[in-house]
Amino acid sequence: MTNAGILQIALFLALILLCAKPLGAFLARVFEGQRTFLHPVLRWLEVLTYKAAGIQEDVEQRWTHYTAALLSFSIFGFVVTYLLQRAQGFLPFNPQHFGAGQVSPDLAFNTAASFVTNTNWQAYSGESTLSYFVQMAALAVQNFASAAAGIAVAVALIRGFARQETRTIGNFWVDVTRAVVYVLLPMSVITALIFVSQGVIQNLSPYTAVTTVEGAKQIIAQGPVASQEAIKQLGTNGGGFFNANSAHPFENPTPLSNMFSMFLIFLIPGALTYTFGKMIRDTKQGWAILAAFTVMFLAGVFVAYPFEQNGNPLLAKLGLQTQATSGQPGGNMEGKEVRNGIAASALYATVTTDASCGAINAWHDSFTPIAGLVPLFNLMTGEVIFGGVGAGLYGILLYCILAVFIAGLMVGRTPEYVGKKIEQKEVKMAMLAVLSAAASVLIFSALSAVIQFPAKGYWNPPGAGIANLNNNGPHGLSEIIYAYASATGNNGSAFAGLNANTPWYNLTIGLAMLIGRFLFLIPLLAAAGSLAAKKKVPVTAGTLPTHGLLFVGLLVGTVIIVGALTYFPALSLGPIVEHFLMQTGKIFSVLVLPLGY
Repeated sequence: MTNAGILQIALFLALILLCAKPLGAFLARVFEGQRTFLHPVLRWLEVLTYKAAGIQEDVEQRWTHYTAALLSFSIFGFVVTYLLQRAQGFLPFNPQHFGAGQVSPDLAFNTAASFVTNTNWQAYSGESTLSYFVQMAALAVQNFASAAAGIAVAVALIRGFARQETRTIGNFWVDVTRAVVYVLLPMSVITALIFVSQGVIQNLSPYTAVTTVEGAKQIIAQGPVASQEAIKQLGTNGGGFFNANSAHPFENPTPLSNMFSMFLIFLIPGALTYTFGKMIRDTKQGWAILAAFTVMFLAGVFVAYPFEQNGNPLLAKLGLQTQATSGQPGGNMEGKEVRNGIAASALYATVTTDASCGAINAWHDSFTPIAGLVPLFNLMTGEVIFGGVGAGLYGILLYCILAVFIAGLMVGRTPEYVGKKIEQKEVKMAMLAVLSAAASVLIFSALSAVIQFPAKGYWNPPGAGIANLNNNGPHGLSEIIYAYASATGNNGSAFAGLNANTPWYNLTIGLAMLIGRFLFLIPLLAAAGSLAAKKKVPVTAGTLPTHGLLFVGLLVGTVIIVGALTYFPALSLGPIVEHFLMQTGKIFSVLVLPLGY
């Protein structure tokens, strides 16, 4: 590791910690219905939305009604996104004349599920598949809608802990409206302007044909990139306008834009921890969760970074380095932009998989095995290391329930968290969410590794999973597992060594995204309704403090142990065994050697 790389990581984390309190306090005021500095400017838009949609601002919902609203909102978004893709040839703002031929029914299903669930998995190349209109009216709109829905669910769960002896947890339509009007929309406008200042493009021009210095013809893709880039990062969506995502210079042109992109990914998830503390009237609880986030983030980045900096030991055995060094000269630069380097690439990979974002500035498929294990394990935690907007907070609160339940088993008393008894229903709901996600990842991965289809027909090419791998052995298995872990965790990033645009992967990954979103959210909303109906219990000498270092350690341990116990066999067959085989000189990906070897 280099001093400059460590300084970059420290600066990034300092910015997140500095912004957590002021933004978190603002979010608390927004969702408690209090007046903020934006109300004189935007209150009219909020009121207009209520009138146009027939929403009664002062009417709250039980958890069942809240869940029904969430599901109906998501189903509508799914249908609209699917239809817009299939009809893009008849819609405006399509200078490249893309039609339905670019988007098969299974790909349209996958993409609609992806953007509705805040996953933004892309089995296609955006610049050669979707028109400007679809990119804006379908994908960018869903970036706002799915992010707002995630924030709304997190706020509803906070109310479950904050309230007592009530059957309501808020109004989904009001929460979504406030999330868009006061948080996502104004921040995205400012963010897009900053991206434009750094060189991110924003236009509706046709693609540009140019002649290179060698005389070859090249097509330069254009488009409304900055507006989508802003909400892509701020809403932890991750879906890029271009296939190369944030490795593309039109999406991420400068070191400042790279740091700003990462900052946006963690900004709202970090702030929501303070919002939680503020709304339950105990900010120490929020700081404890933020501390747990920080510990797990640092653990990940300081594993990935040194392994990437050290590189591939096989190069030493081939005589490609001096005897005085123990690592690959310059570190592992395969699959990375030279302008970003190793530190920024390892940090970006950790940040984007800690959050359910999925944006990338380097190919995780090219990472060394242990460095590649870090983003894979981040996905397997359920995206609770900062996590997505809203998703990170409600995910870590699930683990808080499990942590106090485990502690209660140890001392033989009813577990409590922030003044609420954690009883059978809450624990069952938490376990249902965890188990449904694990089943999705492991079952779909196992099927993809073994199932075969005929060589002819709709399911081409033959071999649902293994025929579409670029690498064999444990690395190929990691590619499959990563795809389903990313989909189920609603992340959207990929190892990028897997051809996922086939009917099998489009349909199963689409199902995994829906399972990961809704079989996680619905149990948590049920728990929120149960908690809101309970009385607050007084703190006694036997109450486990949940705001100190002991609880932070217990919470981190619960996240890691649950992930390790669930996925360790799969990880052992993938990146772990690949690492040990690499030490013996055996690799499973293409190694480009200098001329003469």
